[in-house]
Amino acid sequence: MTTVTETHDDHHDHGPAKGLMRWVTTTNHKDIGTLYLIFALIMFMIGGAMAMVIRLELFQPGMQFIDPSFFNQMTTVHALVMIFGGVMPAFVGLANWMLPIMIGGPDMALPRMNNWSFWILPFAFAMLLGTFFMDGGAPASGWTIYPPLVLQGGNGFPFMIFAIHMMGISSVMGAINVIVTILNMRAPGMTLMKMPLFVWTWFITAYLLIAVMPVLAGGVTMLLTDKFYDTTFFNAAGGGDPVLFQHIFWFFGHPEVYILILPAFGVVSEIIPTFARKPLFGYSSMVYATSSIAFLSFIVWAHHMFTVGMPLQGELFFMYATMLIAVPTGVKVFNWVSTMWKGSMTFETPMLFAIGFVIMFTIGGFSGLMLAIAPADFQYHDTYFVVAHFHYVLVTGAIYAIMASAYYWLPKWTGNMYNERHGQIHFWISTVSVNVLFFPQHFLGLAGMPRRIPDYSIQFAEFNMWSSIGGFVFGLSQVFFCYIVYKTIKGGEKATDQVWEGANGLEWTLSSPPPYHSFTTAPVIK
Repeated sequence: MTTVTETHDDHHDHGPAKGLMRWVTTTNHKDIGTLYLIFALIMFMIGGAMAMVIRLELFQPGMQFIDPSFFNQMTTVHALVMIFGGVMPAFVGLANWMLPIMIGGPDMALPRMNNWSFWILPFAFAMLLGTFFMDGGAPASGWTIYPPLVLQGGNGFPFMIFAIHMMGISSVMGAINVIVTILNMRAPGMTLMKMPLFVWTWFITAYLLIAVMPVLAGGVTMLLTDKFYDTTFFNAAGGGDPVLFQHIFWFFGHPEVYILILPAFGVVSEIIPTFARKPLFGYSSMVYATSSIAFLSFIVWAHHMFTVGMPLQGELFFMYATMLIAVPTGVKVFNWVSTMWKGSMTFETPMLFAIGFVIMFTIGGFSGLMLAIAPADFQYHDTYFVVAHFHYVLVTGAIYAIMASAYYWLPKWTGNMYNERHGQIHFWISTVSVNVLFFPQHFLGLAGMPRRIPDYSIQFAEFNMWSSIGGFVFGLSQVFFCYIVYKTIKGGEKATDQVWEGANGLEWTLSSPPPYHSFTTAPVIK
């Protein structure tokens, strides 16, 4: 008797393709998931190298190493690489690997489109990174690419716009694939409310992607025509409005933040029940909370724009709507803590990263609530307080969840166990250093240090020095992470079918109500 998860493995790849061509032409969800994850790791290291350049320049006041214009190019491309090249492809890779397995399907629904949506990405990022070598360098506008600043850029500008279009096409194709797979390919008995939470969070994320990527595409196309075709969408001299771009950008940008974090919620909702050895507390409330967050993410965009001079009624609406998002997010944190409460907890590396996620993501959530208070935001806006806030959400949030998932599923993917001691060392060095890196930035911001500047006043020197030291240590510890992943893939202790000291397949049965058939004991239902 085969089990559901064993029925279909390399079914697309029996042709003559060998070696390199196997990876270029593959339509197997596991191969494509692996490609996404490796690509994301490479981009994570490139984006991290840019962050190191930024922190090196800010190690002490005065201009030391790089030109101010190059500093601003670094902040722009660092963010684009980390968001569109690091975090998003990593979660798409996890979706490719795990969704078919979790719903008992043979593969993703649209395997050829799946291949294409991956192979667009290396070309998009080659184009984005190529802007550094063009006349005038990469755009130096920050990742928010606001006009009129971005329109002053050199020859790299249209290439960056085209790269963003390609990333968006890749994301939309991936999202369509996820939705079709989940709606059409679930095993018999796997109703929507029996799906594991990782599947649910990706299902909702995919709808967000389809809704907002075209908005970004429209905004950057308008930028392009403003620069090259004499339109004046954002040019006040021709009757346009630069603030219009901010509305378009943030109508994409705020749901984008949840696109980056919802799959992380799913990962953590898989891991915590496994290591607490009890079912997830409040499964259905987690599903509804995720849906509520996704809905609310569309009506809060202008909290990024409190300082543009909007009417008081607008500020009040966006302030209250933003605070409302804290409610379903709080429900999720409560449920994770309740799952751990009185569980038989053990603290293997995936659980450490998951607990680190819950604690530090919550810090980011609290600073987000502070930023939601419109009159206070006038002080915080465009300072390092904002930088600290979103890095707590995205580094100790999204990236920690990705690392947790890597440690959690690597034994399942490779058949090899990672080195537990190395994993724990990686966790502790990362966690200490990431807090030394980002926590002082709250104080810098409250003291008034503006973001996106290569130099600063002398009173900010000590906190910046600590922040840079934390950054260098955090960066080096990710090189160690690459080594751990490499060693696990190459070999090591063989993983058993009882990796996490529980029934084989424990992760599915704990994270959601078990389906009518068990993945591990029941035969395939015809």
